[in-house]
Amino acid sequence: MDERKRYEEGIKTRRAVLGDAHVDRTLKNRTKFNEPFQDLITRYAWGEIWSRPGLPRKTRSLLTLSMLVALNHEQEFRMHLKAALSIGITREEIQEVLLQAAIYCGVPAANSAFHAVQEVFEHLDAKSK
Repeated sequence: MDERKRYEEGIKTRRAVLGDAHVDRTLKNRTKFNEPFQDLITRYAWGEIWSRPGLPRKTRSLLTLSMLVALNHEQEFRMHLKAALSIGITREEIQEVLLQAAIYCGVPAANSAFHAVQEVFEHLDAKSK
């Protein structure tokens, strides 16, 4: 696949997972400094890895959540949590990921993730009322 096609596939996949509003905001906030990075993650994270047929998006999303817990990257975790919910992952599935993460990544990492999830759920529940 040429780089242009990889980028186009990446944007399509990125929009499907993260939503148009997030991608539009990211593209709008590009600068001369961060544009090469945005291009890189669009082509390779989204156009190459997330677009591969070997795993369904739901599985990739659950794996991503667990890795972000392990790395304790809360801001990125919150973004991918919202994306996971938007592509049909249930709260129960997220709970199971966090429980498993508690064993394999450590209780403090899972505890932080549980707190972040609770805040996101409360925010979403308040918006839906």
